[in-house]
Amino acid sequence: MTFPLTPPIKPMLAKPIADVPDPDSVPGGLVYEPKWDGFRCIVFRDADAIELGSRNEKPLTRYFPELVESLRHNLPPRCVVDGEIIIVRDQRLDFQALQSRIHPATSRVNLLSDEIPASFVAFDLLALDEDLTGQPFRQRRRQLEHALRGAKPPIHLTRVSDDRTEGQRWFEQFEGAGLDGIICKGLDHTYQPDKRVMLKVKHARTADCVVAGWRPHKQTGPNGETMLGSLMLGIYDDDGVLQSVGVAASFTQQRRIELVSELQPYSLPAGAAHPWADWQEATAHERQQLPGAQSRWTSGKDLSWHPLRPELVVEVGYDAMEGNRFRHTAQFKRWRTDRSPESCTYDQLERPVTYSLTDVFMPSELR
Repeated sequence: MTFPLTPPIKPMLAKPIADVPDPDSVPGGLVYEPKWDGFRCIVFRDADAIELGSRNEKPLTRYFPELVESLRHNLPPRCVVDGEIIIVRDQRLDFQALQSRIHPATSRVNLLSDEIPASFVAFDLLALDEDLTGQPFRQRRRQLEHALRGAKPPIHLTRVSDDRTEGQRWFEQFEGAGLDGIICKGLDHTYQPDKRVMLKVKHARTADCVVAGWRPHKQTGPNGETMLGSLMLGIYDDDGVLQSVGVAASFTQQRRIELVSELQPYSLPAGAAHPWADWQEATAHERQQLPGAQSRWTSGKDLSWHPLRPELVVEVGYDAMEGNRFRHTAQFKRWRTDRSPESCTYDQLERPVTYSLTDVFMPSELR
């Protein structure tokens, strides 16, 4: 077994920008692609041997046996392909279901491969018998389309366009299928592992949330002071229950120290009533969204937090929701002393119009 390129390889990355750029904003021009919300994966193939590499360089191969088999039937015999592992449910991407596929037990892995099978979306070609990373993207893309001309689901080829209007439309519409924005790639750019060569445009929104607690930072201040790590955020559902939706961070060191003192008047003593008092009980998580309890994802981490009277309201920035929680860490914007906690409901959140994921994949007749 000799792969065309030796794993692991760190994927090429993208730096964030605010707006969809013009195609001639970089030398040689650029093209637009949908930004998939899954596990980044570089596939290495040599005949029957396949390895699924991840962004952190740890193989994903054992977790997706059904995908390995599909890749054997759809990829060229010796190649290295960059793409994304996704799970599609009800014509949308489901990242929570994808996370559940990472399990230590082989029996569970096999069960989930049948119940919630994964798909792979290809968007770059690093090798085809020989190393292609030194070639410009326009040539790699052309060879990728030819290599996957006969590919069938669950192996897909991502769409691409050099039309800014089309890229803007994708940015606005494809979120309804669970996608994460758009990626912009320079046509003359070579493949540069672990370098932020590409550009990405993601959605930016704001929400007003109740501050129900805070977690300490793992480090202390310059004089040993306790520092705030993150604010714990809540939103009221239709039944008036405060649901945990995530955390907000992005504070300077000095501000982290100051916030500990500023929040002290709102602190609750041990044992006092709080909407999330049962957060450590596994059964409570079945009734309500609560701050995370210990799991295989958080083993060994200190998840303790300081409860606050749910009286403060904060405006945060976020990019997307995953179910009824923020997909990523929210960004602190400002305190909203003009808002009451009860006004922080799910009704304020912008929900994208549903869009069929089938329309996002590149049709085989266009390859």
